[in-house]
Amino acid sequence: MSVYKRPGRETYSYDFQCGGTRYSGDTGRAAKREAEKVEKSIRDKVKEDFRQARATNSEHMTFGQAAKRYWNEIAQHHANSETSLRSLGWLQEKIGAATFLHNIGDETVARLVAQRRTETRHNVTDKGTGRVSNGTVNRTVTQPLRHMLNRARRVWKALVADVQWSQHMLKEPKERIREASTREEDAIQGKLARGYDVAVAFAFASGCRRMEILGLRWEHVDFDGARFIVTGKGDKTRTLPLTPRLRQIVEECRGFHESHVFTYSALRTDKRKGLVRGKRYPLTEAGLKTAFRRAVPKAGVVDFRFHDTRHTMATRTLRKSNIRVVQQMLGHEDVATTAKYAHAMVSDLAAAMDAATPTETPTNKRDTVITLRNKRENWSM
Repeated sequence: MSVYKRPGRETYSYDFQCGGTRYSGDTGRAAKREAEKVEKSIRDKVKEDFRQARATNSEHMTFGQAAKRYWNEIAQHHANSETSLRSLGWLQEKIGAATFLHNIGDETVARLVAQRRTETRHNVTDKGTGRVSNGTVNRTVTQPLRHMLNRARRVWKALVADVQWSQHMLKEPKERIREASTREEDAIQGKLARGYDVAVAFAFASGCRRMEILGLRWEHVDFDGARFIVTGKGDKTRTLPLTPRLRQIVEECRGFHESHVFTYSALRTDKRKGLVRGKRYPLTEAGLKTAFRRAVPKAGVVDFRFHDTRHTMATRTLRKSNIRVVQQMLGHEDVATTAKYAHAMVSDLAAAMDAATPTETPTNKRDTVITLRNKRENWSM
């Protein structure tokens, strides 16, 4: 196949192989004859580059070769491998599979970042619509490209351009940690309809994500063993203790549904949605989002999102334990992710320091020695 039009595209694309590597992309031409000229030019350049590389026995490597090798050795083993694959595909389309790594410099990286920032979320990896965030640009363009080129230089010994990566990383807002007071928690609970209130209470008491709560089934709850299992990001499961508070919440849901723990009662019959008034159905993501979003302002609470219930539980738990316990509770692979909750320890330390009061009488070394001697004598009695 020489050139062809992809569904929905006005311009022709090319697709060919050379040296065991596949090269594909958009010619940018709507006329077939012009597109064929572009394809021939690209094909000739690829052949010449490979001829020179073989003749000089250099460490030249094309982006297409590097992307394929990086996928086989590293990216396919990522927990979010599908996202990695889409990112590599996007990079190859924009850079060109025939481009040598030593030709990918600061100008190329800056162009890629600028182009990615103008795209909408559904184009590559994000869910929903709207412009992508700085974090998404960093994670789908700059970081994977940097990791691949660094590996090419250090491990594959390929020729790679010197890129000032710090100049291309976009600034990301620091994730805020919003902890609810007991008054705010009670106020929000009071504005939630039956069914939604127990789900939110479970969130406050467990630190689980919204989808982990919605996906909780009776088969995942072990009342005898006082534990339950949730499925988090990347379909990874973790076991958490069924504390007395969580047991009380779950007990309230018994008998409502044969499979799902958290349900709601339909207020009216809706044949289109298959709902019957008074019958209970599993909570949905959209339903829980809407219920929570409406309850917060009604409760007089400001700037509080559903995910903040997770922040609240993590902060409260950290005050009574340590960061490793919180890491296990939240299901973080890297403790560095959990470290953002360290503010709880700092604030508690500040409170303790602020509560410290100076002594009314001076203490010298002799007084300290006498005090310690008296304590030792008391301990030995």
